[in-house]
Amino acid sequence: MIQSETLELLEWHRLCQHLATFAATKLGATAARHLKIPDSQTQSEQLLEQTKEIYQLESRLTTGLSFEGIQDIGDSLERAERSGVLAGEELLAIATTLAGARNLRRVIDNQENLPILTDLVADLRTYPELEQEIHRCIDERAQVTDRASQKLGEIRTDLRRLRSQITQKLQNILQAKSGAVQEQLITQRSDRFVIPVKAPQKDAIPGIVHDTSTSGATLYVEPNSVVPLGNQLRQIIRREQAEEETIRRILTEQVAAVKPDLERLLAIATTLDLATARSRYSFWLGANPPRFIQRKDREIITLRNLRHPLLVWQQQHEQGQPVVPVDLLISPQIRVVTITGPNTGGKTVTLKTLGLAALMAKVGLFVPAREPVEIPWFDKVLADIGDEQSLQQSLSTFSGHIRRISRILEALGNGELGIGNGDKEIPNPQSLVLLDEVGAGTDPVEGSALAIALLQYLANHAQLAIATTHFGELKALKYEDDRFENASVEFDESTLSPTYRLLWGIPGRSNALTIALRLGLKPEVVQQAKTQVGEATDEVNQVIAGLEAQRRRQETKAAEAQSLLQQAERLYKEVSAKAASLEERESSLRASQEVAVQQAIAQAKGEIAQVIRRLQKGTPTAQEAQQATNALNQIGQQYQPVTPAKPKVGFMPKIGDRIRVPKLGQTAEVITTPDEDGELSVRFGLMKMTVKLEDVESLDGQKAEPVVKSKPAPAAVTPPPQNVPEIRTSQNTIDLRGKRVADAEYILDKAISEATGPVWIIHGYGTGKLRQGVHAFLQHHSRVNNYEPAEQADGGSGVTVAHIKYK
Repeated sequence: MIQSETLELLEWHRLCQHLATFAATKLGATAARHLKIPDSQTQSEQLLEQTKEIYQLESRLTTGLSFEGIQDIGDSLERAERSGVLAGEELLAIATTLAGARNLRRVIDNQENLPILTDLVADLRTYPELEQEIHRCIDERAQVTDRASQKLGEIRTDLRRLRSQITQKLQNILQAKSGAVQEQLITQRSDRFVIPVKAPQKDAIPGIVHDTSTSGATLYVEPNSVVPLGNQLRQIIRREQAEEETIRRILTEQVAAVKPDLERLLAIATTLDLATARSRYSFWLGANPPRFIQRKDREIITLRNLRHPLLVWQQQHEQGQPVVPVDLLISPQIRVVTITGPNTGGKTVTLKTLGLAALMAKVGLFVPAREPVEIPWFDKVLADIGDEQSLQQSLSTFSGHIRRISRILEALGNGELGIGNGDKEIPNPQSLVLLDEVGAGTDPVEGSALAIALLQYLANHAQLAIATTHFGELKALKYEDDRFENASVEFDESTLSPTYRLLWGIPGRSNALTIALRLGLKPEVVQQAKTQVGEATDEVNQVIAGLEAQRRRQETKAAEAQSLLQQAERLYKEVSAKAASLEERESSLRASQEVAVQQAIAQAKGEIAQVIRRLQKGTPTAQEAQQATNALNQIGQQYQPVTPAKPKVGFMPKIGDRIRVPKLGQTAEVITTPDEDGELSVRFGLMKMTVKLEDVESLDGQKAEPVVKSKPAPAAVTPPPQNVPEIRTSQNTIDLRGKRVADAEYILDKAISEATGPVWIIHGYGTGKLRQGVHAFLQHHSRVNNYEPAEQADGGSGVTVAHIKYK
């Protein structure tokens, strides 16, 4: 009973309704609305694997997995088994369901790395011969076809012939008795062919009156000459109906013979549709696959940026407020977390969000949180949230809470968590307990004592308990027992509104008196209340306020330190990579030079050996010795490195120097040194003139050094200094999780083309298909210099950093 109460309190049925909208078939939608919660972790892991493989499969397909043709044929199968005769519509639905299931199996079999889905459809039998037989006998209008049997074909041939005869006779009567008929029309009444006759002239066409118009002016008469043919037609129609029923009965018997396989087919199709609905709903939520952890192995519950799925739906479909995520990082030794803080601050929403996350993981849904998502498998999720006050049952708020908590404790059983002899952990139930306003509704002193005892009991008997409270005494449990932890919802005193952030390690403080004063309550009343509360409480609140401020400062400094650490690590990697590249290049050049030198030495030795062999042939003459000497000199000149000729240093004219002006064929005296434009003044006797520096030379023929004119710095954008680290921001971070590879490539290309520095790409872990697609795209992009996994604090291998070439 408490399990169903918990599902109602967490509004699980609403989530199931949302899930049902993503189903493709009526069967899948029904299964989603009545979603079964697994009893074992193995079943939950199998459902998660189904969801992951469907997610992976649909990322490969252009149009997604199709369930076209699959219908709910369960009632038809039951009637077939009870020897009923199925209608044409039911038989046609069975045929289309067989075709749809076969198409599903074909799509899955044609894909790789889908072991769970492949195993699921391995024993799927779709009976193509039964489908073909149904289509042979039943047309698209669900009518039995002429080709269904030879006898039916002959009967329908007789029917067409007889109808033609009746029509022809009636047509002749209409022409012969045109004055007696209301209009030239042949119609039917009760399967009898009739003609409309004017009431005053009914004797003109003797026959059987089958109907009368509303006004009574027209009688629908079957002429006596046509009555025998009409009787004969009715007999043939009965034969046709009997033959059609016989054909449908034969098909029904064939369906009944394979009923177990068809029921199995329906179950498999429903399982696939439900898995597809989970995958599509998870994609829509932007959720990530959870991993079930073992707290006894010292693993931490990790739920970062956890969002309430119903609030996400409300925001998207009902124009609700933006969803504020919460972070839940719970150490393995923690068994009880008490959340304090003001009303409407988000305490209850936090409880419901965690409860829904645990249930979503159990049924194979992804959890709307940032990767990695790590959560224990809870065998029970038990909650006491809200008010169970009942006038009919004479229950107060306190009584209602106590009754529900009693049912929770009964559901927990007698298992106990503790340390036995030899530090061996005693087995315990893996339950999650969520308590809202524990101990409220009664005397504060007794309620506080009861709440403390209850939480201590839960620390021994539950895997994890989360409780919200206003009792200050519960905040001190953390300092008495290391299995307890405090958390609080943040409150902005300047705006008198909650921020919905969850703060860990700091208990919430009372804001009632501050809020009352700012809302206009008389100051003397508030001051009197403060004296009643006492100075100790005020000092505690001041200490908590100081802790909150210190926490904020530490968070800011930690973020700055983390950013600097990441920058230093990135710089170190860049410098190391460049040093390694230079060393590799130098080594490569040295090796190639050594190879070239060795080849030159070997070739020179061969040529020298040839000269020596020529001299050794016979008695060498002086002429031959001279030729050999010349050959050796040529070899030496060829293989010895050529010392580059020193460039001829130019000169710079100085005042008083004598220079030559070749264009004028004159010598002159320098009066002024060259200016920045390379012009200088010279004197020819009594004449002075200005000449270009490149038009003069020294008396020994040296050209003057050109004047280098200082140029302004180019207007191009200076590249960022290599030693200034890039900082990750929301502008240079793109989130591709849940995207198909084709969509991701388009988003990547746009981001890289606009980037001026590194780009952080969040692709998540998942199946790895998206990460492979991103890496393949980056490897061939012209603007990408290189890419690497992000630092562990930035997401590790779930995030890739692409370094962009500077334009």
